[in-house]
Amino acid sequence: MQIVLGVSGVHHSYSGPPALDGVDLEVGAGECVALLGPNGAGKTTLVNLAIGLLRVQRGQVLLAGGNPRDAATRRHLGVVQQSLGFPATLKVGELVAGAAVRGGRPRSTAGPVLAELGLTEFVNRRAAKLSGGQKQRLQLAMALVTDPDLLVLDEPTAGLDVVARKQFWQLLEQRRERGTGVLVTTHLIEESAAVADRVVVLADGSVLAKGSPGELVALLPDRTVVARTSLDLDRLRALPGVVAARRDAEYVRLSTRSPEDLLRVLLAEDHQLSDLRVEGAGLEEAVVALTSRPQEVRE
Repeated sequence: MQIVLGVSGVHHSYSGPPALDGVDLEVGAGECVALLGPNGAGKTTLVNLAIGLLRVQRGQVLLAGGNPRDAATRRHLGVVQQSLGFPATLKVGELVAGAAVRGGRPRSTAGPVLAELGLTEFVNRRAAKLSGGQKQRLQLAMALVTDPDLLVLDEPTAGLDVVARKQFWQLLEQRRERGTGVLVTTHLIEESAAVADRVVVLADGSVLAKGSPGELVALLPDRTVVARTSLDLDRLRALPGVVAARRDAEYVRLSTRSPEDLLRVLLAEDHQLSDLRVEGAGLEEAVVALTSRPQEVRE
């Protein structure tokens, strides 16, 4: 698989502890990689290095085989930010055509991309008059009009409703099939699980784990037992195999690594137990566990 973004042994510091400490990351053609982690993990620094806003201090960052700070190399890059202000007087067609020209493409390239993203009817509308979902599609059109090898997305669906999010990812799936690699940073972790081929978890400037969403979830053996019970939390926390217990309205939620053993004890302790179910961990729980107790989870 062709590598469109290669980050090798990257270190970066501002003042104090390093923002990045020996980070490696790759994005292949047509692949979607989600970069996840808590605030302050180093995600923004890594993204800024990838798109050429920061100079590499130690290590190597290659975008389509070149230096992302070179203008010629950046033509292989598209960026969609969480929020972007558009000039009040410019229209949709003008913005996308301008992005094409800046990327070394003819203005005529804008037409097919506007059609692809369902923006043709808004060509003569000022960008400031668009809805939130339409503005996100406009950003995506401006990023895709140069047919980039790598698309970097920063919280791309924040503020969008469920339907708009689905449409956004469907549009990107078509580009990925044509070979565009995607690097996405988002706090919507379960959305990442649905769209990403691989996940990279970053904390304190280091990569804690990487793999498919399923592989990361498998690192977390905890399961959650949910039920209605008359037992109080102190009693529940004392049951064998219970890692944590909390109330959620009329239900209790018990984290455990031995759900079968816990179920047997619960049924013996409370004959009126009802609405019993066992839930598996999701990617969000795995990321939280990795960043709060990384060594224990990885072992």
